[in-house]
Amino acid sequence: MDMNTFIPVTSVTSGKNFPVTTDVFCLPIQIVNIAAIGNPKEDKQWVLVDAGMPKSADTILKALEKHFGGEHPPKCIIITHGHFDHVGGLEELAKRWNVPVYCHPEEMPYLTGIRQYPPPDTGADSGLVAKMSRIFPRDPVNLGPSDVVTLPPDGSIPELPGWKWIHTPGHTPGHISLFRESDRFLIAGDLISNVKQESLISVVLQSEELHGPPSYFTPDWKTAWESIKKLAALRPHSLIPGHGRPISDEKLADELQKLADNFDKKEIPSSGMYANMSFNDDNWILADV
Repeated sequence: MDMNTFIPVTSVTSGKNFPVTTDVFCLPIQIVNIAAIGNPKEDKQWVLVDAGMPKSADTILKALEKHFGGEHPPKCIIITHGHFDHVGGLEELAKRWNVPVYCHPEEMPYLTGIRQYPPPDTGADSGLVAKMSRIFPRDPVNLGPSDVVTLPPDGSIPELPGWKWIHTPGHTPGHISLFRESDRFLIAGDLISNVKQESLISVVLQSEELHGPPSYFTPDWKTAWESIKKLAALRPHSLIPGHGRPISDEKLADELQKLADNFDKKEIPSSGMYANMSFNDDNWILADV
């Protein structure tokens, strides 16, 4: 299955706007979340975070044009990582809006057609989505090198004052999360899920349950654990996870700390091809296209 193939799996929340604050809203696209940062009642300046499932560009465009007005494209697109469900509409949206796409330097090969991700670990969990992952696309999107810009090393985000990016690898080498200190708002990409992403029933119903990254696409669990600890230390109040419903609750910080404290016991698979591997292992192969 390639990046241009529609994947017929969805959830009960798909297409429903979730305004988390006055200037941050979450839009589920089938089984994954995108986020838009900007207040539509003020100056119409906004930023898109991630780009949804394959063949979702039209759905994203319609929803965001309704929210911000069709004459107001985003100032930029920020990509947490390059997995198929986070960049499915990226090439079309970037071309349509003609705006810069920002990512971590280590994620650049997966956005410029150079490198594909390693195979999914279908043995990491018994859930049906984990088993289905063998058909999920691994090929990179292919933006031109001039269309993708690496984020500044100081943690700042161009076009998004008040926010910072945080390198949170483990799920992918260049995975990032976004954080705003003023209201402790966290956009975690796939490092945090609010649903058991390996279970098809949980995914369809969007049953709320805090977890780490999807096990079938996470090759470096030790690094992912360190990244989770890093995010837990921020004590966030609001969260848009990569998958599952957004959360805005004072209890979130404690729940995230519990996730970090028990990550090795409850999240890291006991079996599977990546259970005891890291990005530095010779067997963890990054395949060039």
